[in-house]
Amino acid sequence: MTLTGALEHLSLLPPDEAESEFLKCCGSRRWAREMTEARPFKSLDELLSKADLVCSSLREEDWLEAFHAHPKIGEQKAAAAQSEQARNWAQREQSGMESAAAATRAALAAGNQEYEKRFGFIFIVCATGKTPEEMLAILNGRLKNEPGSELKVAAEEQRKITRLRLEKLLNQ
Repeated sequence: MTLTGALEHLSLLPPDEAESEFLKCCGSRRWAREMTEARPFKSLDELLSKADLVCSSLREEDWLEAFHAHPKIGEQKAAAAQSEQARNWAQREQSGMESAAAATRAALAAGNQEYEKRFGFIFIVCATGKTPEEMLAILNGRLKNEPGSELKVAAEEQRKITRLRLEKLLNQ
């Protein structure tokens, strides 16, 4: 299916089906609902611009809901229910973890626990193209952030993931 055809298909879906498709890209129900209501989209740029605009309007509880739809780095299962497609995307996004040394896996697991205890939500990073060692370095660096600023950093990572997943959704 062409990009134009995929956008048209997304625009013609019943609202509940469109919302389910958008939830694969970002686990915030508010974000998915607003994206559904904003249809139709005439181009990828329009879709991505609207996605960014909606992201900029999300509140803390919306971000936390979105974060729950992701597995922790190095794990397979998210806290919230995910579609099979979202699970597959997350697995591919974290595919660098397959080659991780045992010590790196252990350090990431310990870091994930420390991060969640410090900030109250999982460590979220746009893992696409990153090695396990890079993700560990990012995690260790972000543990030094203040809680208020870390939520903004995590939200920006979620925004990046959302954009990548929107492109995947249209190219499936």
